[in-house]
Amino acid sequence: MTFFSILIALLIEQLKPLRADNPVYNAVKLLATKVEGGFNAGMREHGRLGWFVMVGALIVPTILVYWICARISPLLALAWNILVVYLTLGLRHYSHYFTSIQLALNSGDVDNARTLLAEWTKQDTRGLEIGEISRLAVEKALVTTHRSVFGVFFWFLMPLGPAGAVLYRVSEYLSRAWNEPDHMQNEAFGRFAAQAYYWIDWVPARLTAAAFAVVGNFEDAVYAWRNFAHRWHDETMGIILSAGGGAMGVRLGSPAENATALLPADAAVIDSIDVEADVLPGDEPSPRALQSTVGLVWRALLLWMLLLLLLSLAVWLG
Repeated sequence: MTFFSILIALLIEQLKPLRADNPVYNAVKLLATKVEGGFNAGMREHGRLGWFVMVGALIVPTILVYWICARISPLLALAWNILVVYLTLGLRHYSHYFTSIQLALNSGDVDNARTLLAEWTKQDTRGLEIGEISRLAVEKALVTTHRSVFGVFFWFLMPLGPAGAVLYRVSEYLSRAWNEPDHMQNEAFGRFAAQAYYWIDWVPARLTAAAFAVVGNFEDAVYAWRNFAHRWHDETMGIILSAGGGAMGVRLGSPAENATALLPADAAVIDSIDVEADVLPGDEPSPRALQSTVGLVWRALLLWMLLLLLLSLAVWLG
C-alpha cells in the first residue's frame, strides 16, 4: 500500500501539480499565525507548547481519518494515503521557477533569470552574475527537493504513515514561519520549532545525501560530505549541498558576499573563516549545472522508489 500510495500521488502531481498557494496550505499558514499570536509571550516554553498544539491539531485528525478508512475498506485507506502524500509532496510546487531560470539562462536573458530567482528566494538578486545565479538556483532546488520530497518519503514510511508525512511538513514550515520573518528573528518563541525540525530532519537529510552520492559521483560526494559539510552554518543543509555538489562535480556554497547574503536564514552558508584553508572540489556552477541538478534529483527519486518497491515485495513475500 505504501509503494502504490507514493507512486500514484507522484503521478497525480505530475498531471495536476498542487499550487503553493492552495487552500490547504493557506489554512495551515493561518492556523500557524493564530497559534503564534495566541501563545507567543516571548519565552521558549510558550513556543514548545504552541508547537505541540499546532502539530497535534493536524496529526490527530490525520490518524483518526486513516483509522476510520482502514476500518471501512483498505481501498479507502489507500485513497486517504494518496491524498495526504499528494498534499505533503512538493516536487512540482516550485519547479516552474527552476525551469524558467534554466530557460532564461540558456537563452542569455540574465535579467529575467535574476527576476525569477528573486521571486523564488524572496531576496535581492540585483548584480548577480550567471555563475552566482546558477549556484543559488541549484542550492535552492536541492534543499527544496529534500524538504518537499525525500523528507516526506522517509516519514511516510515510518509507523505513523500519513501522519508522519504531515508531521514532517508541518515541522519544516514552523521552523521557518516562527524564525525567519523580521518580527520573529532572534525570538525565543521559535527556537523549539527550529530544534524540533533539526532532529526530525536528522536522518532524512543524511539519507538524501547518501542517495545523491549513490546516483552521482560517489567518491567526490562522500569526500565533500566528510570534509566540507561542517563548514556550513547549518550542518544538516551542508551535508545535502556538499554531497549534492560533489555528486554533480559542482562547487556549491561559495562565500562570496553577494551569494551568502541571498541565502535564507535556514539555508547553508559556508563560514568565510574556514574556506580559506581549502576549496570544495568541482567546477564553478554554470547554466549546465541546472540540467545536472534535474538529472540528479530524478535519479535519486528513482532510487528511493526502487528501494521502496523492494521493501514492499519483501513484506508481501514474507
